[in-house]
Amino acid sequence: MRFLPVNLNAVLVELDDLAQTLALLASLRATPLAGVQELVPAARTILITFRPAVLSAAALAQAVRQRRLDACETRADKRIEIPVRYGGEDIAEVAGLLGITPDELVRRHTGSDYTVAFTGFAPGFAYLSGGHPSLNVPRRAVPRTRIPAGAVGLAGSFSGVYPQASPGGWQIIGVTDTPMWDLLRETPALLQPGDTVRFVDATALKVALPVVENVVAAPAPMAVESGSAFFEVRAAGLQALWQDRGRHGQARQGVSASGAMDQRSLHVANRLVGNASDVACLELAYGGFQFVCRGETVIAVTGAVGPLTLARNDGAQWPLPRYRPVALADGDTITFGEPVAGIRSYLAVRGGFEVAPVLGSCATDTLARIGPPAVVAGDVLPVRAVAIGAVVGATEAPPLDMPTVQEEVVLDIVLGPRTDWFTADAVERLCSQPWSVTSQSSRIGIRLNGEEPPVRANTAELPSEGTARGSIQVPPSGQPVLFLADHPLTGGYPVIASVATHHLDRAGQIPVNARVRFQPMAGPHGPHGPIEL
Repeated sequence: MRFLPVNLNAVLVELDDLAQTLALLASLRATPLAGVQELVPAARTILITFRPAVLSAAALAQAVRQRRLDACETRADKRIEIPVRYGGEDIAEVAGLLGITPDELVRRHTGSDYTVAFTGFAPGFAYLSGGHPSLNVPRRAVPRTRIPAGAVGLAGSFSGVYPQASPGGWQIIGVTDTPMWDLLRETPALLQPGDTVRFVDATALKVALPVVENVVAAPAPMAVESGSAFFEVRAAGLQALWQDRGRHGQARQGVSASGAMDQRSLHVANRLVGNASDVACLELAYGGFQFVCRGETVIAVTGAVGPLTLARNDGAQWPLPRYRPVALADGDTITFGEPVAGIRSYLAVRGGFEVAPVLGSCATDTLARIGPPAVVAGDVLPVRAVAIGAVVGATEAPPLDMPTVQEEVVLDIVLGPRTDWFTADAVERLCSQPWSVTSQSSRIGIRLNGEEPPVRANTAELPSEGTARGSIQVPPSGQPVLFLADHPLTGGYPVIASVATHHLDRAGQIPVNARVRFQPMAGPHGPHGPIEL
């Protein structure tokens, strides 16, 4: 096995095949290593995220090397049948690639059992191994911008079902109405690693498929208790989302952590008002957010640098400071102006907001569409009662290096895990020029544009593997994408490097049109390429 650096808190273990990958995964789940936080298996790799204060990368590699690769995960026998209406838009093309008829393709696809090998790409998306050995086809050369929910596809030797409408490059051969993801179920993902799956030709059986919609559970409307404070939202600005530290530990269902883009600002805002550091706050992108306070409470605003104004009922108004607790009276109106540095502000209230968690977190994942809905104008946001003994924090110093469009934003990077998939001068190209942040950037990732993109030496199709926050993935266009909080759990393009963990908060504050420069870290992770552990 090979150990490839991903970041200061993550390594990628590469094995010979899927069987070895699943065996190592079973061993690590049966006997966990202290300090390991998350395991993301894929076709031939396992992405391991760990706590460096507890476990070093070298110690992790040594411990994993001692594991046997003949373990099997013990679980209750579960067999799931998925009825499919065959006739997807790629079925004729796929049959032609294999030199068979569409009818023979359906016979082969329904003639064997499959096993859920791993999950990723989207919540509830399962990679199914097994089936007829001839069903091995490449992804589409040009991915589609939208594939409908329930689409049944092939990619490489895997079969899969899209849980929700999304872009994708799999070859679509049919569709099912069986929901792969449903938050009303005790376990939302229908398919779990180790399950046995059988596709059934619904047309051949002459039965109608049950029409079942993918259900996304929305939290119940927030009730305002008599006598408690609440906020009336007058304007929501560009984007107002609930965020906390994230939805960790859900990788088995294909769910990534999400969470606040600037974790330090989230923690500081909570500390200023006397909350636990991971209580849900409002993450506000750019300016334009405005609310009226009903009742009396204490707030704090951190993150981006920009004007913040308080207006009283009598019309008097004055600027408010950030990074310190502020007492609000009934009827006070708070308005967020356009930031001059950074782009995301964090609004915390003493006691916390009354917001319902989804899968154990209040984070809103914009890619997976999991979590509370975005806050919009007209919403009423109740405030929880303050616990006795809660202490309001002292004034905090704001960061001095909040990104702007006027100055280059320098980000430390850790090289790997797929630097060797690029030409010898690719790292020099990555680090020697500034990269412009395009308007297509979001919480999912920052799309970058540069004059000389890194060139791949290996043009083969990379088997899907786990991706981490901060990964710099290079698609066929050569223009990198820097993955942020709402990135997909797995990806199919090589990652040349990752933004170091200590600069992830800074990356989450970079505005559109800013210029970014990457700086490889010296030491065991660079600057001349990734070093296997």
